[in-house]
Amino acid sequence: MKRFLCCVCALLLAGGALFLGCRGGRVGRGVVVDGVPVGGMRYAEAERCLRAGLRRIPFTLHTPVGDVSPDLSYTDDLGEVLLSARRGGEYVVTVRREWVDAEERLREICERCVLPPQDAALSFSRRGFVYRAERAGRYCDAAASLSAALAALARGEEEASLVVKAWQPAVTVAMLKERTQKLSSFTTYFSGEKTARVHNISLACERIAGSVLASGEEFSFNQAVGVRTRENGFLDAPVIVQGEFVEGAGGGVCQASTTLMGAALRAGLAVTESRPHSLSVGYVPPSQDAMVSRASDLKFRNPYPFPVYLLGNVGEGYVRFEVYGMPDGRRYVPESRVIRRIPPPPAEVVRGEEEKTLRAEKEGLVSECYLLVYAADGALLEKKLLRRDTYACVQGKLQVVAEEVPPQ
Repeated sequence: MKRFLCCVCALLLAGGALFLGCRGGRVGRGVVVDGVPVGGMRYAEAERCLRAGLRRIPFTLHTPVGDVSPDLSYTDDLGEVLLSARRGGEYVVTVRREWVDAEERLREICERCVLPPQDAALSFSRRGFVYRAERAGRYCDAAASLSAALAALARGEEEASLVVKAWQPAVTVAMLKERTQKLSSFTTYFSGEKTARVHNISLACERIAGSVLASGEEFSFNQAVGVRTRENGFLDAPVIVQGEFVEGAGGGVCQASTTLMGAALRAGLAVTESRPHSLSVGYVPPSQDAMVSRASDLKFRNPYPFPVYLLGNVGEGYVRFEVYGMPDGRRYVPESRVIRRIPPPPAEVVRGEEEKTLRAEKEGLVSECYLLVYAADGALLEKKLLRRDTYACVQGKLQVVAEEVPPQ
């Protein structure tokens, strides 16, 4: 009998106020639910009265792209409270919220909130480097966001936020600047007058500046600068042809190629082709010049596993080339040595109306150039021969005044 009564009580509780309402039962006198006196009311009437005033706690999910109000399912224990109410008692109804499709909806919301990072980038031209800053992105931790949202719902809170984490870019400006450090700089000098020779040097420099060599790529001066003709923008200026200075299109360009080779050597680039002038030049030590012509080129290769960048400019009386890339921790120094000097023969003398030097004499040279490689601590790691050259001497030519023939 006792077990039967327990089962009846359980059925009554499960049936809720509707069951009792059908029987016309009333709430005990003096009962207060959620601050509302409902004592003596029929159960159905009390439920209608109280349910209208039940507070359904809203819920807002904050996201980086705006707030979201998910569709929640609300349940309460109002029926159970009324069934269990005793005369003169005060009771509180518990409203429960449930987000049925939380896992699926949160996955969709997280996908909309993803912001991929933007890597830093650089652009390079003859004017130098321009860096575009990186931008961090974001992503949503869906599992952590689900736990946070459900926990906030269970605690009766009105809001929660997605668990958003920073998505860092793979490339930063700091990385790019580390890869584009100055490896070398080399400068040679000339007369500052605005001559055709200076024009040719400037034009060659302009066409080289802004070049980029990928890992293993070979640079060709002739290919970068183009043929030295008037049609290609070059002017006539003195050039060395078979030991003589004569006028020719592109005169002076060899100073640009020589300066560029000086920068390439000091950057650790591998010079694969270079030739000396027939005569030594005054703007670099012997065996460090690079004569270029239709038949002779300056070439060097990038031996590094990263790109290298070439810049150049011409100023008042100088030409300079710079090489940029990622340092390998070594220092490269070209060093010339004169093995023998070749004296010129006695000057040729011709008669004329005044005394003057028609051609200055110049001694010849036999020289070598070595490349010295130093470690970061200054220790000499390697000394290798780059070139051994012979520069011709130049016979001087003097003009003297003819002696007057004495009268007979």
